[in-house]
Amino acid sequence: MRVTVVGCSGSFAGPESAASCYLLEGDHEGRTWRVLLDLGSGALGSLARFVDPSRVDAVLVSHLHPDHYFDISGLYVLWKYHPDGPRGRIPIWGPRGIADQCARAYGLQRPPGMSVEFDFHEYDGQPVRLGPFTVRLARMAHPVRAFGMRVEVEGRVLVYSGDTGPCQALVDLARGADLLLAESAFVEGGANPVDLHLTGKQAGAAAAEAGVKRLVLTHVPPWHDPQVCLAEAREAFAGPLELARTGATYAW
Repeated sequence: MRVTVVGCSGSFAGPESAASCYLLEGDHEGRTWRVLLDLGSGALGSLARFVDPSRVDAVLVSHLHPDHYFDISGLYVLWKYHPDGPRGRIPIWGPRGIADQCARAYGLQRPPGMSVEFDFHEYDGQPVRLGPFTVRLARMAHPVRAFGMRVEVEGRVLVYSGDTGPCQALVDLARGADLLLAESAFVEGGANPVDLHLTGKQAGAAAAEAGVKRLVLTHVPPWHDPQVCLAEAREAFAGPLELARTGATYAW
């Protein structure tokens, strides 16, 4: 399994990065599978630096805030109007209402919305299996229906928090993970709303309690200094720790 950071800016695309998007790649039955975790604002252009976007096999959306799903609109254009002809349908997984939300984002009527181009599925409590990947989901603490993702391949585990405030569900989902991609949108000492985002220290504490092997902080908004988030996480987590950056790849 390989995961490449395509976009890691929190809340909106920033000067250094697109919004949330992570490219999973894994070999299975003679070919490489490519699955996106989120496809947020600005991420489709960044994705083209690492892979032809038309070779993506599926997209899994953590929740329906624009910084996590909005570039599905661009993917729709690529799928429908590419000069080489329409692409084959691929699955798009997400929370309840994802097909309607994507159609509204592009001003399309439902039906058909984007259902000719994409095969939409809503999370139903069961694992999602795509090529070599088994993805288990857990509801996170966020104002809209939002999910963290636990990706398993041959005993190796990547966990992606999506957006969440502190919650036991994140700790349980991340238990023993090889790598935790944890959001860190808040800093300590601010008037931070509850059940919205994590501080670096809260992300570090969740990683320590879950016993993860490596922590990567992501989803830092452009108005915060990422080094502050990193220092806060170090207060709570003693293991390998770093900031996400566009182009970083982690492999097992």
